[in-house]
Amino acid sequence: MATKRITFRLYPSKTQNDKMHYWRRLHKDLYNACIEHRRTSYKKFGKSVDYYDQQNCLPEFKEQWEEYKELGSHALQDTVKRVDFAFKRFFKLKSGYPKFKASRRYKGWTYPCKSGWKACTNGKNGYLKITNLGNIKMRGQARDWGTPKTCTIIFKQGKWYASITVGCTPIRYQTDKGAIGLDFGTHHAIADSNGDIVSNPRFVKTAQNKINKIAKTSRRKRSPNFKKKVKASRRWKKANKAVAKIQSKVARQRQDWQHKVSTQIVSCNSLVATEKLNLKGMTRKSKGKNKRQKSGLNRSLLDVGIGNLKDLIEYKVTEAGGFYVEIPTKKVKPSQTCPNCGHQKKKTLSEREHHCEQCGYRCDRDVAAAMVMLNYASGKCGLGVSPSGAIFQDRGMERASTDVDEKTSTYCGSFKQVAQTKRQKRVACPHANA
Repeated sequence: MATKRITFRLYPSKTQNDKMHYWRRLHKDLYNACIEHRRTSYKKFGKSVDYYDQQNCLPEFKEQWEEYKELGSHALQDTVKRVDFAFKRFFKLKSGYPKFKASRRYKGWTYPCKSGWKACTNGKNGYLKITNLGNIKMRGQARDWGTPKTCTIIFKQGKWYASITVGCTPIRYQTDKGAIGLDFGTHHAIADSNGDIVSNPRFVKTAQNKINKIAKTSRRKRSPNFKKKVKASRRWKKANKAVAKIQSKVARQRQDWQHKVSTQIVSCNSLVATEKLNLKGMTRKSKGKNKRQKSGLNRSLLDVGIGNLKDLIEYKVTEAGGFYVEIPTKKVKPSQTCPNCGHQKKKTLSEREHHCEQCGYRCDRDVAAAMVMLNYASGKCGLGVSPSGAIFQDRGMERASTDVDEKTSTYCGSFKQVAQTKRQKRVACPHANA
């Protein structure tokens, strides 16, 4: 059983649309009130407030503010949980201190369980039934459908969406017995061990001329200044909406391209070996010289979407019963190693061809790195690779690990983990009394 997320487009009526915007503002106000509650309690009284304290205040809060009663208790609890999640990330030094959010920054709300909503669909179109709001027509199609678990209502660029998570059994056809190594980059989006190269589509660069043209006109219009209490002009808002529309189209093009490429790779191979990359560090801003060059490199890396592309390949090959392995690049050094003899030599970024001094082997630099990763993965997982590219098992393993190193679970503050914490407290109580 797997959990998947499906997004449907919602088509509310005018009355429903106005009410959904009103609910979104109420959830935003509750979010800001929880942040202020935590901040004031710590600064003035030296008391730390956790999720359970604020959750227990909700019944009394709804008695004072009766407009929150129709929103549903579970949806309000999830909004409080968002604040708790933001503070946990801050305490782990993963983000800054939680800030107050304006209405335009707060996208929507979540129903963390089955109460308050119902998806009347079999995975293709249908309608969404929300308590105190009625039936809302929705359009979309899911590849795999099962039991709906959570629902998130999102307002984005003037449109409403319902993001529904379902527990389902993924159905994906068996892949071929091929094995492949993949090297990601900006010069070539993907280079595999078979010598094939997938060129970089460069969606951002294609749309950049249109964005620059609109941005040039928007600079002549009155922009907002919140410190001086200057509101933006209507034409400035219109120009920014046009830019957002182009950027949204670029994101959809990239996602469509990633799904097509990942499906093609998985349909032909049962073993996929890729490199372990620190994408956050690779795309970090430059603190010294050559800031423009570094920003251009970051833009190229983000345009390919390497992180999302790797995730798509991983879950698709796993659903098909294949093997997905990430190679530790610092240990193996695929770009410096010869795939034929194993000799290592440092290369500069300008050297686009691999030429071994010992054995004389020549090929594309990225293709050579992909071949090294495949050789390492086949030996690490107890698999062999035949000359034809098919894989065979040496140790009788039923399934390889999705990573060479074990993945450690991270506390993310979900409702499932809240329930686990409650159970741990109940188990610990008898021992404490004894």
